[in-house]
Amino acid sequence: MTKTKEEILKLAEEENVRFLRLMFTDIMGTIKNVEVPVSQLKKVLDNKMMFDGSSIEGFVRIEESDMYLHPDVDTWMIFPWENQHGKVARLICDIYNPDGTPFAGDPRGNLKRALKHMEELGFSSFNLGPEPEFFLFKLDEKGGITTDLNDQGGYFDFAPTDLGENCRRDIVLELEHLGFEVEASHHEVAPGQHEIDFKYANAVEACDNIQTFKLVVKTIARKHGLHATFMPKPLFGINGSGMHCNMSLFTKDGNAFYDEKGEMQLSQTAYHFLGGLLQHARAYTAVCNPTVNSYKRLVPGYEAPVYVAWSGHNRSPLVRVPESRGLSTRLELRSVDPAANPYLAMAVLLEAGLDGIKNEIEPPKAVDRNIYVMTEEERKAVDIFDLPSTLHNAIKVLREDQVMIDALGQHIFNNFVEAKRMEWAAFRQTVSQWERDQYLELY
Repeated sequence: MTKTKEEILKLAEEENVRFLRLMFTDIMGTIKNVEVPVSQLKKVLDNKMMFDGSSIEGFVRIEESDMYLHPDVDTWMIFPWENQHGKVARLICDIYNPDGTPFAGDPRGNLKRALKHMEELGFSSFNLGPEPEFFLFKLDEKGGITTDLNDQGGYFDFAPTDLGENCRRDIVLELEHLGFEVEASHHEVAPGQHEIDFKYANAVEACDNIQTFKLVVKTIARKHGLHATFMPKPLFGINGSGMHCNMSLFTKDGNAFYDEKGEMQLSQTAYHFLGGLLQHARAYTAVCNPTVNSYKRLVPGYEAPVYVAWSGHNRSPLVRVPESRGLSTRLELRSVDPAANPYLAMAVLLEAGLDGIKNEIEPPKAVDRNIYVMTEEERKAVDIFDLPSTLHNAIKVLREDQVMIDALGQHIFNNFVEAKRMEWAAFRQTVSQWERDQYLELY
């Protein structure tokens, strides 16, 4: 519910708020915050809070470091767990230049730019329902992170097999206390792996929710003596963590993906959006799967999509069309992992879909067989191609897709690619235990 500045000032006093966390997200998807005493709240609400942008990776150089935090009053939230010296509230902020213009390197502001493009094409809302997965690992006696799982549970298991149930329940209660509408919570396929789904929202709010969700999950897990990680593939031999994205476009008349008389009750808009998603899939993979580790998840045999195709039924393709229709008609992209910067991921996915709508890109025929058991020749015969196999390959494809470059904007694109180039170079130069095990004695 939207609050006025006056209401926020009153609430801060009534609730004994002592500190403010002014939160934003850097290009790599990391949550940053500037913490100030509540005495600065009026200055914050007047958009007069400045910070040093040169200290944030991918923002600006030191000679142009002054940036302003513009809080979104709709994101006012009081955290319930930090009240030793009074309560702590947060506001999520957009980043602005000193001249009052939006900063081109702000991922949240960049998503808003993509949404303006959407509105120019006649749509009113881009909705996202995320399904983030995470692992819980034990902490040692010194509070260090181990790779010991806290359970051996499986899909939809319950206690005593699922020892993470109490932690997961506390996370859900905390989220509900903060205003989340949690739709489902369960143990995932792999031991120690969990999923909590919350109600869809417009793209900016949904991305804000993802970032808040990560913060809550990690905070509550630590209270249970556990470490929560959104690393895509923390362990060999079991499923990795994904963040399936359920997406829909709305106009003033309702869900633009639904057509009662269309094939599968999908509109031409839905098919064209789907066509854009598939056409740009290899390029946006770099953004939606942004780490070296992401590509250890995108391999056959562990339920993650590897091939660019779609289906209304089976779960092996990249894009699935869930059964629900009417207002709930949506496309589910299954490749995204929770290491992705949600604001950047939504910007590239939206622009990929809009490109499909503008250029009336027709998707290939649906693939309703298990793609994992098809031969390479069978896949080629029906125009199914692979996602990039490494971060290096994904970045190469991204560099060649102007629609995706424009979706990020030149500033974010340049800084993102450079950071990922350095990440790949560091990985490529590292000698792993696997290599020593394979080659040390043999050669």
